[in-house]
Amino acid sequence: MILVLTAGVLFSAPKPKILPQLVTPEMLKTTAVLAPDSCVTTGLAVVANKLYVYLSVMNIGDTATIQSSTYTFDSKPTGSTATITTIPSLGWVKFKTDVAGQYVVRTSITTSTGTKDTTIKITAANFVGVGNFQNVPAAYPNCMSCHATWSNFQTIFNKWKVSGHANIFKTEIDSGGPSYYSTSCMKCHTIGYDHNSYVDNHGFDDVARQVGWSWSAWSPPKKGNWDSLKNKYPTLSQFATIGCESCHGAGGEHAAGGDTTKIEIPYKPYVCGTCHEEYWRHTTYTQWRASLHSNPVFEGRTVADSLRNNLNDCNRCHDGRDFIGYYSYNRKDPIALNKGDMTPIGCQTCHDPHGGSGNYALRVPTTGSDTLANGVSYNSAGNGRVCMSCHSARRNNTTYVTVRGSFSSTWGPHENTQGDVLWGSNFATFGFPFVSGSHKNNPGACVSCHMAATTDTGTVSHDKVGVHSMNMTYGTYENVKGCLSCHPGVTSFEDFMAPQDFDGNNLVESWQKEVAGTLRNLRIALPPRGLDSVNWQVIAKDSNNLNLRKSYWNYRMITADGSMGIHNPFLTIQVLLTSINYAVGIEQQGTEIPKVFELSQNYPNPFNPSTKIDFSLPRVENVTIKIYDMTGREINTLVNMKMQPGKYSTDWRGVDANNRMVSSGVYFYRLVAGGNVITKKMVLVK
Repeated sequence: MILVLTAGVLFSAPKPKILPQLVTPEMLKTTAVLAPDSCVTTGLAVVANKLYVYLSVMNIGDTATIQSSTYTFDSKPTGSTATITTIPSLGWVKFKTDVAGQYVVRTSITTSTGTKDTTIKITAANFVGVGNFQNVPAAYPNCMSCHATWSNFQTIFNKWKVSGHANIFKTEIDSGGPSYYSTSCMKCHTIGYDHNSYVDNHGFDDVARQVGWSWSAWSPPKKGNWDSLKNKYPTLSQFATIGCESCHGAGGEHAAGGDTTKIEIPYKPYVCGTCHEEYWRHTTYTQWRASLHSNPVFEGRTVADSLRNNLNDCNRCHDGRDFIGYYSYNRKDPIALNKGDMTPIGCQTCHDPHGGSGNYALRVPTTGSDTLANGVSYNSAGNGRVCMSCHSARRNNTTYVTVRGSFSSTWGPHENTQGDVLWGSNFATFGFPFVSGSHKNNPGACVSCHMAATTDTGTVSHDKVGVHSMNMTYGTYENVKGCLSCHPGVTSFEDFMAPQDFDGNNLVESWQKEVAGTLRNLRIALPPRGLDSVNWQVIAKDSNNLNLRKSYWNYRMITADGSMGIHNPFLTIQVLLTSINYAVGIEQQGTEIPKVFELSQNYPNPFNPSTKIDFSLPRVENVTIKIYDMTGREINTLVNMKMQPGKYSTDWRGVDANNRMVSSGVYFYRLVAGGNVITKKMVLVK
């Protein structure tokens, strides 16, 4: 936000940011205002000559709404007659480049806080081809006629040349393609093939016409097609691939003078949508748009260099470009300090578009980085490693909860603790470990369930669940396809039944309902106690109570996970029940399961000011321990909950239910567990 200080008064002011817009093949089919003369375009500021550019503007200076905006050219290439027209229903404008070169567009916005303008440079260029692809020597202005002399570019080229992107056209026309493979497929499998608008900008289709190549003479796909094309038309072969310019923009103007502002490095996923959004087969981009990844929470805070790329750097997970820098290169990319510069968590965030050693070209973590905040490695998570590098608590419970520090509403683990919960790690323990489940052993961990197949075409949940949407639910539909290999027959999460009543409502329900009820019980057990809410301010005041902070940490871990136990059901319940015990002052004594119900004599006895009471439970029961005076009047309730088998200890501090000190004398304490009733006597001496 821009702030102007005048005569002691603080004012905000608008600041426009011009954004090039993507148009996908699906948008051309379904967005009437784009027809009939619009075209597919990448959303880059470097575009193919003679095609449309689409622009919008946002106010990044303050929160005021844009009331009006105007667009003009500051400059155009010599001979250009391009004009700007509006698309009101989208809030966009467009213009068609007609001469290669740079177009400078100025936008002025007016809001309730003022008027401000800015510019953007749009480069329109012709395509130049890759060079050195499939051992055809590069010739200027091919990309590799210059870039082959740079070792870092050669490294990228070597990865790319064996990738699926590089070889899809070669594979499809040679023998790997279906009989229906045609020029409509080539629009995405080659460099610069026109989508919807037929112009000459030296793309594959234009070079094919120049050299006399026509698919009709080569169809259908058959072995030998590629070698014949490469040998007879070597120039064309350098456009017969998803190459540099498919993603970085047409390179003619960049090649002419080496100006790096006339080529683009696309960190945002929009360029992928030009090929990966066309119903019904090619809908990866559609799925991604339905995910939360497409609209992450904007962070944008300045971070010291010493804190970049570690768990203290919020931007590394909130911004796609910063994640790429951290995960693959450990470099310090610029921080997006306004939402207009923000990079969503998109295709390039998780996948290296040049190819790589990871499955599906997934980015490979830097050595030693695939650990939770407590140092536990999740290296065996397979493809899920990418997910868990952000979906984790970011803080180490063993050090965090022991430091009282300054409590706040954000005290505890960071949101999205799914990795820790799945792995069964980083929970605050109370002298013994929690037992984790086996979901983490699924191949691919997270992706096994979250990327299960979407529903059939024609269903409302198609592309809204599974695959790259990562969603498990859409409306009332629950996508449990990834669960079927281990849980045959389930159709929803309601079918995952808990083995017993954990939340004490006398009903055996689904895991999610049992966890929800047990979470409620933990909220009631935590301060202010007795209410279905948690007050972190009260917990902060009791700064010496380590067990209370541990219970609150565990509460935050489970709520931030969001799966209501599905990621790790038995561990989740064990964590919650144990945390409830310690939140109300019940300590578990080891992991041994006793054979009989027992209530031990309190110690010390007589006592002042407090005494401990041990008890043992051989099975799950609703348990109460109450204090009575000599007349049989109930003084206080120490325990009143459903409890798991085990040996436990609680204490009485000589107070009544209103926390008032009671007088010296003889008192009775009674354990009631199912049909078992045990009563003992104790003496308070002051």
